[in-house]
Amino acid sequence: MMAEIAPSSLTDDPWDEMARAAQGAADAEDAEAALREIVYAALRITGEGTAHQRPGALKPGERHFLVSGVFMVSPDQTSHLLLAEWGFPPEQHRLYYPLDTGHPGWVWKNEQALILENTDEHADFKQILRTARMGSAIYAPMIWQDAFIGHLICAAQARNTYTPPDLVRLQALAAMAAAVYMAKDGPEQLLQIWREATHAGGVREPDHERDPES
Repeated sequence: MMAEIAPSSLTDDPWDEMARAAQGAADAEDAEAALREIVYAALRITGEGTAHQRPGALKPGERHFLVSGVFMVSPDQTSHLLLAEWGFPPEQHRLYYPLDTGHPGWVWKNEQALILENTDEHADFKQILRTARMGSAIYAPMIWQDAFIGHLICAAQARNTYTPPDLVRLQALAAMAAAVYMAKDGPEQLLQIWREATHAGGVREPDHERDPES
C-alpha cells in the first residue's frame, strides 16, 4: 500500500526528516522495512513541488505524480530487483530487469549517481514504469565496501522536477540505505525475495523496452 506521505514537502528544511528516517530505518523490523523508511524520506526531501505547474512540464494527457524505490542487484548478479517501492502500480511489485537496462544500467556500470532533469533530452531513456514515461529522474548508487549492491531512485512525470541539489540528498540517503540494509541481513532477505519472485514466473522486463520514446 502507498504510504500517506507528502512528496516534495520538506525540501526547504530536510534535516529533521533525514534524522527521522535514519532512526526509523534503524528501528525497522527487517531490511526491506528499513529501505522503505529511506524511500519515504527521499520522496519528502527531493523534488520541486511546483514543477508540474510550469508551462511544458506536463504534456497533454499526463498528470502530476512521483515514484520512488530501491533496485537491488539480484543474488545471481543478473538483474535489478525492485524493493520498498512507492507509487509503482501493484502489478510491478517485485519487478526485475537486466542489469544493463537503460540509465539504471549506466548507474550500475559506472557506479555513479545520475540526474535526468528532462528525459525528453535523452533519446535513450527507457520506460520502466508500466503506466507512464517519467519526465525527470534521479539515481544514486548504493555502495558497500566498494561493491555496488543497488541504487535508490526518484522519478516524476513533470519535467525538471529534480535538480543537482536533489541528487546530493539522494546520494546521502543511498549511503544510509546501504548501511542499514547490510546491518539488517539484507542479502539473506533479498535471496528469499528473489527466489519467490523468480519462482512466480519469467523475467519481467520493463514495458516498451524496444521503444524508449513511447
